[in-house]
Amino acid sequence: MAWLFGMMSRPWLVNLGSSLTLLGLKIGLPIKGIIKNTIFEQFCGGTSLEESLKTVKELSALGVETVLDYGAEAKESEADFDHTMSQFLKVIDFAAETKSVEIVPIKVTGMARFDILEKLSSGKVLDAAEQKSWDNTLARFDKLCRIAKEKNTALFVDAEESWIQDAIDQATDLMMERYNSDKVVVYNTFQMYRHDRLDFLKKSHERALEKGYLLGAKLVRGAYMEKERERALKMGYPSPIQPDKASTDSDYDFAVAFCVQHHKTIASCLASHNQHSTELQIELMEKMSLQQNNPHLSFCQLYGMSDNLTFNLSKAGYRVGKYVPFGPINDVVPYLIRRARENSSVNGEVGRELKMIREELKRRKG
Repeated sequence: MAWLFGMMSRPWLVNLGSSLTLLGLKIGLPIKGIIKNTIFEQFCGGTSLEESLKTVKELSALGVETVLDYGAEAKESEADFDHTMSQFLKVIDFAAETKSVEIVPIKVTGMARFDILEKLSSGKVLDAAEQKSWDNTLARFDKLCRIAKEKNTALFVDAEESWIQDAIDQATDLMMERYNSDKVVVYNTFQMYRHDRLDFLKKSHERALEKGYLLGAKLVRGAYMEKERERALKMGYPSPIQPDKASTDSDYDFAVAFCVQHHKTIASCLASHNQHSTELQIELMEKMSLQQNNPHLSFCQLYGMSDNLTFNLSKAGYRVGKYVPFGPINDVVPYLIRRARENSSVNGEVGRELKMIREELKRRKG
């Protein structure tokens, strides 16, 4: 961990390594073993469900749930979309049979054409072929939600780029209305580094109350900041990203407080490595005399990071999970590259992680 996080603390090295990795896989260089034994081993559970079971059992023994994520990124064809859905269904089946796996993340971009999501999000009308493709996407989405409810499993719907997010939000709202009547099966993801998401969280709650269903809310800071800013600058529209980190932190903590305050009608997951936000939710729960294992209030961190938060929360009796991606190396590489690039940024978590790892090594040697 010390070696890997030390490498990831150098942005130039991360960018070079990312480019070389993609090139190496494209031209067939024998680098999968190197990937699997380094960054893959740190951040992923395995190349298959069966291989991931060892990680699931290790976390369960320490009182930590597993949020098991099939690490497929955007696909293009109907056959690809059907395959991705079938993989999601396998994970739901696995979760139904595995006590410590209660939530399965899904990506709408794994089941829908990107250009259709973009067209819908911009308010344009689909042609007949596009509408048929979108209807197929909604049918896949509905099937996942229906089977998840039947098998007593929940779904995290991942957030994506702002220019396709409106379509994802509308589809997710529809699924929450169908399946969150008595228990939260579907969670939308709110990226609080967007300056409009706090208002959207409040409006989502209002809609849920009006329509008579429970809101599921996974709270994250966000994953596409540089990409969003570059596109906004290039295309000449106002950036959807907060002006600074302090604004993101402020909205995130307000969202945490909002969800705790409305915990009877919102099931929320604080998906963050931020210690202050984590402590804030704990303090608010204590003030409201809420049990640590309240079914509507949980925490989650990425596998391979922030173990200090995860295992202390578990030890104290809080509901906490690790977000564990799995899948063939080729499919998971885009996720791993994003993880490395995010953590090499100035505001990434790698600096604090590396500091704690080095302190622990020093303590053990001492």
